[in-house]
Amino acid sequence: MPSSSITALERHRAHDAVASLDPADLGQAVDLAEVLDGLPDPRRSQGRRYRLGPMLALCTLAVLAGARTLAAIARHAAELPPHLHERLGLRAAPRAGTLGRLLARLDGDTLDTAVGPWLAHLADPGEAVALDGKALRGSRTAEQRAIHLVSVITHNGRLTLNQRQVADKSGEITTFKPLLADLDLAGRTVTFDALHSQHEHARYLVETKNAHYVALIKDNHPKLAAFLRELRWADIPLGYRTRPRARTR
Repeated sequence: MPSSSITALERHRAHDAVASLDPADLGQAVDLAEVLDGLPDPRRSQGRRYRLGPMLALCTLAVLAGARTLAAIARHAAELPPHLHERLGLRAAPRAGTLGRLLARLDGDTLDTAVGPWLAHLADPGEAVALDGKALRGSRTAEQRAIHLVSVITHNGRLTLNQRQVADKSGEITTFKPLLADLDLAGRTVTFDALHSQHEHARYLVETKNAHYVALIKDNHPKLAAFLRELRWADIPLGYRTRPRARTR
């Protein structure tokens, strides 16, 4: 497909997204702008024309509408109706260069720390969450390895409640407690893959966070895996324990 057609489709998609923005979505965009306005601003105060929060909220709306480049984000922001700019506290839409300089200086972990609690308020309080790590698609270049992120995501709403960048998959284990520390997990179920199936993690969830968990056991725990394979699962009542704090079905 030629680039001119891609551009036309991106513009059309962005226009549709703006047209379908209802008052509730607009209110959430304004709330998000206020949350993001509390972040440390990496820009110099001299010559600063736009508030930090509204600029980042505009970027969020643009990406959700399908924008994948700085030019597309700036174009989407320029096409938003004037009343939205007014609600966000902007007199005009920032240009692509302005957005690019801001995003290049912004600390990703600080942004995640601010957005996570705001998203948590939108999630169902009893919804199960999953902790998992993934390589960020399209982040690998000739000079650097793919960016690896570890995230806490709700099962049904698919809201990212917290997220951190790690060097590689082996670095995921140390992020388990920090990622969950500020989340209210009482009564919730936390799921994770075999890498995080650690005794210390299970104790932390049950004793500190008052949460439940579903652990995936593979051959990285050979004795436990062999023990589980030999159990007669159909004959074991729900809640059975072989010892007080582990191996619970």
